[in-house]
Amino acid sequence: MPKAYWIAHVTVDDPAAYEAYRQANAAVFARYGARFLVRGGPQEVVEGQMRPRTVVIEFADLETARACYHSPEYRAALALRQPCSIADLAIVEGWETA
Repeated sequence: MPKAYWIAHVTVDDPAAYEAYRQANAAVFARYGARFLVRGGPQEVVEGQMRPRTVVIEFADLETARACYHSPEYRAALALRQPCSIADLAIVEGWETA
């Protein structure tokens, strides 16, 4: 079964408030086995336009990625993020190479 990913492009308007979101999502990501592959590092946009922050989070599979997003714990963390940032987020199934 292929892995799945959250791919997010984020504009943070209030870094202090965003930090509260990051702290709130830590437990839920641990519960669902999430692993950060990209977490807001420097980026070079070479085509089109993107938000300043990119995040890629790996999950064991599509079902787990969806369950995490829709969980009550993540919804509580999301309520902290939405007032202080704008995000485009997709849940994407990975490519099975074997």
